[in-house]
Order: sequence, then structure tokens, then C-alpha cells
Amino acid sequence: MKGLTPRQREVFDFIREFIRLNRYPPTIREIATNFRFSVKGSYDHVKALEKKAYLRCHENRSRAIEILRDAEAVGEEMASVPLLGNVAAGKPLFAEENLQGYVQVPAASLGKSTHFALQVKGDSMKDAGIMDGDIVVVTQQNTADNGDIVVAMVDEAVTLKRFYVEKNRVRLKAENPRYPPLFTQNVRILGRLAFLMRSYP
Repeated sequence: MKGLTPRQREVFDFIREFIRLNRYPPTIREIATNFRFSVKGSYDHVKALEKKAYLRCHENRSRAIEILRDAEAVGEEMASVPLLGNVAAGKPLFAEENLQGYVQVPAASLGKSTHFALQVKGDSMKDAGIMDGDIVVVTQQNTADNGDIVVAMVDEAVTLKRFYVEKNRVRLKAENPRYPPLFTQNVRILGRLAFLMRSYP
């Protein structure tokens, strides 16, 4: 990793791996504990990485480290995709308060489209291989073809389902026989599933 000292690279690799395993960044104190630094020493390393444009730190917020450059670490160019959290009824999906952070994905897999990510809650799509806790990366668009897995808004609630147009209505089908299909005439497509990410214990 050109431009970093050996210790800075170790700190950067620790932060990247911590985010991969936990889906959120470490605190300055957790970095200090891992390397047996002082808190100030840990802070100085993080600020050095920020100065070299490998990280971004949001002041006055806990767990606010964002990786900006991961290309040299993994051998390919990476991109940051916003991770949106659980969305309460009445809150737009793309509202700022839903932003939980960013996930790093290969830039080549995204193309030129805009993407966002959501963490899956529940097992309604398990027969499509989408499990509770997975992160789905979604291409932001307002149209879909029959059979596409989409993120849709129905009555201000956001859902991940398979999409079908029927006569005078839309069918949103779960991929789990325990859940009946949802039929509606009022649906807004927010995006189409591009791929999913899973962390194993």
C-alpha cells in the first residue's frame, strides 16, 4: 500500500477487517486496545490515514470512520455504497436519518448506476437465498420486470419481494411459503436487487 508506513497499513487493515466483520467501524479506543497504543497514539494514526485520503472521520460522532480507498488493499477498485437502516413507516427510504454508514463493494460490479444497500430483517426471502442479516445491494430505479426482486414501498412501508404485474394489480411475492403474497394497486419501485453480501461467523 504505497504511501503508508508499515504501522499505518496495519491500522488501516485492522479498521477494514473490523468493518467487514461487524458492519460498523471501530472506535479510537478499540483501535488503541488492539495495538496497545495510547488513545492519543491511536487518534494520531487515524488522522494520518485521513490526511492521506484513506479514511474520513466525522468529528464528534462515535464509530464515524469511513474507508475511502480500499483499492490497493484488495487488488481492485472499490466503491462506497450507502447502507440504509430499518425504515419506520412514514420516513422516506432515502432520508438522511436512515443512513447507517457505507459498505465497500467492487466498483466494477456497480457500473454507472446509483446504488444503495439495505440490511435484511426476517426470513421472507430465504428460498431465494436471501437470509436474515444479509446486506442487499440495490440498483436505484423506478421500474422492474416480472420476476425481478425489488425494493418497493407499499403504504409507506418498505419491503423486499419478487415483483409481478397482473391484471389491474401488482403481486409482491415472498420466497417463503409461510408468507402470503401482497396484492396492491399502489406500489412504488425504489430499486432492483443487484447482489447480496453475507458475513459468516
